[in-house]
Amino acid sequence: MPLYDHLKRTMDVVAAGAGLVATAPVLAASAAAVYVTMGRPIFFRQQRPGLGGEPFELIKFRTMRLSAPGQDDIGSEANRITPVGQFLRSTSLDELPTLINVLRGEMSLVGPRPLLMRYLPRYSPEQARRHEVRPGVTGWAQINGRNALSWDQKFALDVWYVDHRSLTLDLKILLGTVGKVFAREGISQSGHATMPEFMGNEDADPAAGNEADPAQKGA
Repeated sequence: MPLYDHLKRTMDVVAAGAGLVATAPVLAASAAAVYVTMGRPIFFRQQRPGLGGEPFELIKFRTMRLSAPGQDDIGSEANRITPVGQFLRSTSLDELPTLINVLRGEMSLVGPRPLLMRYLPRYSPEQARRHEVRPGVTGWAQINGRNALSWDQKFALDVWYVDHRSLTLDLKILLGTVGKVFAREGISQSGHATMPEFMGNEDADPAAGNEADPAQKGA
């Protein structure tokens, strides 16, 4: 799909650049709020798999207090999310810095959400097809349930997008995302501040190995 890929990349660069300029005051206010309430670092940075599973550094606003040395993080993430962090998550303002990733060509505005590097060997061959396209700031799964979905449901929607992607579908997803953000739907699963750890199958204990980082939010 060479023409689609070219047009999509052009749209990504123009929209991400315009978005960063238009939201500069919001970015500055969010950064100041994080600094005042949590100190440094202001940004959360983590290696994520991109196109073809190649790693890149994802950038978001930090939403959690840093854990104390030796503290057990499992199950503690809900206690470490600050009120400011919760607001940034519920409004998706914590995602604004990912527009930098879009400008760099590491992400697209629309595509499967970038998850964790350690998930790569846990995917089935079908699930791994989500890496046939650049990861997105938002995606088909995000407007069809977001974190309220199971992993199997989410991956099925990701692969469906890979097979049916088009500029029309991308526009539909972007418009749908605006509605979801204002409605603040699907922020987290019941009993979890973030998505449970993906263990490779639905029979695994969803709380096992759950990592306390903003990695899982908005996945």
